[in-house]
Amino acid sequence: MARLLPIPGRTDRRIDRLMTVLAERPMLVISGPRIAREIGVTRHAVWRWVEKLRSLGVRVKGHTGAGYRIEQVPDVLVPGLLNPRLRGTMFHNNIYHFFKAGSTNDIALELGQRGAPHGTVVIAEEQTAARGRVGRTWHSEKANGIYVSVLLRPSISPSTAAILTLVAGLAAQEAVARQSGLKTDIRWPNDLLADGRKFGGILTEMHAEPDRIRFVVVGIGINVNHEQFPEELATIATSLRIAAGREQSRLELLLQLLLELERYYNRFMADGAGPIVERFTKASSYARGKRVRIESATETFTGTTDGLEPSGLLRVRRDGGRVETVVSGSVREAS
Repeated sequence: MARLLPIPGRTDRRIDRLMTVLAERPMLVISGPRIAREIGVTRHAVWRWVEKLRSLGVRVKGHTGAGYRIEQVPDVLVPGLLNPRLRGTMFHNNIYHFFKAGSTNDIALELGQRGAPHGTVVIAEEQTAARGRVGRTWHSEKANGIYVSVLLRPSISPSTAAILTLVAGLAAQEAVARQSGLKTDIRWPNDLLADGRKFGGILTEMHAEPDRIRFVVVGIGINVNHEQFPEELATIATSLRIAAGREQSRLELLLQLLLELERYYNRFMADGAGPIVERFTKASSYARGKRVRIESATETFTGTTDGLEPSGLLRVRRDGGRVETVVSGSVREAS
């Protein structure tokens, strides 16, 4: 079993184990002595750890003289509930979980610097300093979204790293379709849309030398069960719950996301960028024939999208006729 590096704030393995023990037997009353054995604490400490679980919002009912029973299986993304279903993948036993963290990407970047292996996953139930592309903030409501970052160590050149953002977008789109049945869109390069509103985003950051990548961190944020948003986001943001009209399982969606991410990543590594670019072009209404407004650090212009470069960059035919390759900046639908 991989040994996880010590990181301040990471969920105590006893909380993880306690939640897993109770969640695996939701209809049974489990005795205090048995819980003590399974999570590795004394019998006298069991009550304290149950209280800690309750403070995190998990409903645990005590039965005098008999033990404890979970009242509702929690939709919490702890490693104990994920690892058994990730056996055989690059993510198995490489999961760091936090009930509250600043930014999962920042933690994953630190882990990358410290030598954490390919496939390391960082998950937070809530983020206090989440960020998106070009310095934007990301609304990370407690226990309602998926906030996850994956550390990858691909043997590719920095010039092809942009493909990994497309890989993550395709994986997220596929996972959402499998779990919720929703047909969603991807706005190049990193926005996930439902009914024209954003429900998710991707932030890819890398540590590289001129000729090689040391590691890449792919951060994915998905609004899953949000029912409302701050006023400034209300007209442009949505969630899967709003779009589908029903509550969604974050645990099941995250499992699907990781499985699809590995599948698309392995395809990229085996067959190159071509199949990913081709698939993205079909999956995104923004890849070709969409009238858009491009805003970069140096200029703003309008035009019509004209497909993707082999590197994954977006081509846009300006209103004047010249074809421009968009390297960075925001893409918005234009009237």
